[in-house]
Amino acid sequence: MSDPVEDRAAAPIEIQILMAEDNPADVRLTRETLKEAGVPNTFRAVGDGSEALAFLRREGVYGAAPRPNLVLLDLNLPKMSGHEVLAEMKNDPELRRIPVVVLSGSDADRDVSEVYDRHANSFVVKPISTEDFVRVLKSIEDFWLVAAKLPP
Repeated sequence: MSDPVEDRAAAPIEIQILMAEDNPADVRLTRETLKEAGVPNTFRAVGDGSEALAFLRREGVYGAAPRPNLVLLDLNLPKMSGHEVLAEMKNDPELRRIPVVVLSGSDADRDVSEVYDRHANSFVVKPISTEDFVRVLKSIEDFWLVAAKLPP
């Protein structure tokens, strides 16, 4: 007979992932890559910075949204930039512990410095080729969904 406490401890926890990205191809590729992940996850995507904050703060249509365990954030978003979203998140006591992986087409030193000054957890330059993009996503998955202990 198995111990129910041991069974609960061994059950994988589903990771909630929010991607703020306005490029539908990047969203689709990320969704497909994470669907194949060995770690149970629920992937949600929003297309602009204002919508990302509404989701994170559970406002409006996102009133019942789950709190993400990880945010994948593009810097060049409409309505509110990724820089602004990151600043809002890290200044909000309810959101500041959520790890943020910035995925950007920019490799400008200014952007890298600014996101780390705002306490992003990592900065990843989006590769141009689909194959390289998938490889980068798998490395993010390996670290953030497998190796790292995410905050509760």
